[in-house]
Amino acid sequence: MPRRSLLSGPVQYLKGVGPRRAERLAQMNIQTGRDLLYHLPHRYEDATTVDTISSLGPGDDATVIGTVVSKGVIPTRRRLRVFRVVLRDDTGQIECSWPGQPWLDRTIARGDRLLVSGPVRFFHGRQIQPREHTVLSREGETEDAGDPRAASADGQVFPVYPATEGLTHRQVRGIVDENLDALITDLAERDSLPESWRDELTLPDLAGALETLHRPPSLDAIEPARRRLAFEELFYLQLLHARARARLRRDVEGIAFVAADELTRGLLDALPFELTGAQSRVWNEIRDEMQTPVPMNRLLQGDVGSGKTVVAALAMLKAVESGHQAVLMAPTELLAEQHMRTLTDLLEPLGPKPVLLTGSVTGKARQYALQRIESGEAAIVVGTHALIQDTVEFHSLGIAIVDEQHRFGVEQRRRLREMGGCADALVMSATPIPRSLALVLYGDLDLSVIDEMPPGRKPVVTGVRGPDSREAAFDFLRSQLEEGRQAYVVYPIIEESEVLEVRAATSMHEQLSKRFADFEVGLLHGRLKSAEKDEVMRRFLAGDVSVLVATTVIEVGIDVPNATVMFIEDAERFGLAQLHQLRGRVGRGADQSYCVAFQSGNAPSERLSAFASTNDGFRLAEEDLRIRGQGDLFGKDQSGIATLRFADLERDRRLLDEARNRARRIVADDPELSGSEHAEIRRELEERYAGREALYQIG
Repeated sequence: MPRRSLLSGPVQYLKGVGPRRAERLAQMNIQTGRDLLYHLPHRYEDATTVDTISSLGPGDDATVIGTVVSKGVIPTRRRLRVFRVVLRDDTGQIECSWPGQPWLDRTIARGDRLLVSGPVRFFHGRQIQPREHTVLSREGETEDAGDPRAASADGQVFPVYPATEGLTHRQVRGIVDENLDALITDLAERDSLPESWRDELTLPDLAGALETLHRPPSLDAIEPARRRLAFEELFYLQLLHARARARLRRDVEGIAFVAADELTRGLLDALPFELTGAQSRVWNEIRDEMQTPVPMNRLLQGDVGSGKTVVAALAMLKAVESGHQAVLMAPTELLAEQHMRTLTDLLEPLGPKPVLLTGSVTGKARQYALQRIESGEAAIVVGTHALIQDTVEFHSLGIAIVDEQHRFGVEQRRRLREMGGCADALVMSATPIPRSLALVLYGDLDLSVIDEMPPGRKPVVTGVRGPDSREAAFDFLRSQLEEGRQAYVVYPIIEESEVLEVRAATSMHEQLSKRFADFEVGLLHGRLKSAEKDEVMRRFLAGDVSVLVATTVIEVGIDVPNATVMFIEDAERFGLAQLHQLRGRVGRGADQSYCVAFQSGNAPSERLSAFASTNDGFRLAEEDLRIRGQGDLFGKDQSGIATLRFADLERDRRLLDEARNRARRIVADDPELSGSEHAEIRRELEERYAGREALYQIG
């Protein structure tokens, strides 16, 4: 097979693979030689300073390599099962102990050559309790089955690869090692980043970086190599964003909304309050862009209660006063109806009457709404997924607004936008996102941020309480109810579970109904029928229900100014963003509001301590990124968009800025990458990212 085909050729034909192993590699998305080359270790064992067993003493932190001479699972008086092995090297032997991990008996065998790292203690003799361990080789295993270098693993940093059923990490390591030189040779002349960039950013060349990550000479050498792959990953992601922005501006002629500011000025004059400085700034950004013939593609980000809906109303009126229609799509009927009520109240003095289209609008009412939308008589439309069905036809859609956009898939957002042909697009999110994360997720959108709360709004008093404080907290809840206030009590699941020891909404609804027998206690969760949800919500909004027991179905879409208490049960099971969204359901009125997060223990976790320390959603988002890591950035609905494999948004912020700036400069000068200096970048983009570009312009 010609060497040039190794990277793009099927992994089956690489040394040591074959059809059966190719099937197992495919389970890890390894289809080609390039995929194997980029299948990097998920951790490393440092065998550069291997200790001899005879030299170890209590208190040492050791790394040893030895052969398993005996093993077994030993029960203790406390019914804790401990897996133990005796490890031997040329100088002696030592016991290794894994408390509470008896399952290791199935993965470690007598005769295995083992690398272990951990503290040494004295317990009936010297003993290591390993933090990490790796099976280097197995007795009787052929060289093809494992790593040919394992026999002399000491003196090197040992990579540990992600594996799968039927293919151990040792076998993956052996396959990589056997083919690495040929794959690196094939790659050596194909570095897409210019040498001048690498010098400026002190990054190694691609071949050198990959070789280092697979065969690191030391632990210190790993980070510069990772940074090289991180920058490349961020650069091509930002290049996709930049090309999507440029293509939208070049290929689609938008609407210039240049009519006199009759309706927008009328709304501003009719408001019983002044816009905050942040609202005014964001509205100016949106208005200025709407007045150009370039299609707007903008993300409006603002914390709970920051006033995004008023800005959205202004944008909708800007389209209407220019003779076009505006649509706002929400992910749930509850939220759509909330927007419908808010817009109806805001626009009443001005004339336009919003039309609601959801799955619950049926029969003659639906036909009437569809006719008004198609004729253009309905200038402002509010709805759910029902808006993107084939039966909906707009007369002249000028702007499409998507609220809580992360709850919609890419294809759903694309469908709504295409219904207007050249409509402006504004996507809104009440989930604060760190700037670095926003640039990765939404780099193809212009970003507007409302980072200021309306004046006079009282911060929600937040506390974290353990089991010892429950009774006092519910006594406080009663005092609020007796003053005429309302409350939410939120649970993470609907029914009792034998697996999750959490309080379920249904059973606790019964208990709270008895405890607060002189008040109405309602129940709201996702399994209720739409009509049942609506009935509960109407009664809560009207004040007939004093305590609403709910799951996170109320995370968005409910605005009840009289609700002053939010209790969150089993708060450890919620993410920081969810906790903050739930807290945002109270504090909407003039009275002081309170949020209590209940936990199983009495000492707050780091996450819950952060939650209680601030009401600033953007600070919480940064803290969440630091504590939890970036996780699955895009989620299952963001089809076609890859998660980050090498970059870390917490430590690679400067790399992200560099990647973004360089990508935008290139596209500004050469949007088609037709120049000879961009030939390698164009080739890399076509080979690795061709299928994703179309989705990046959707937002």
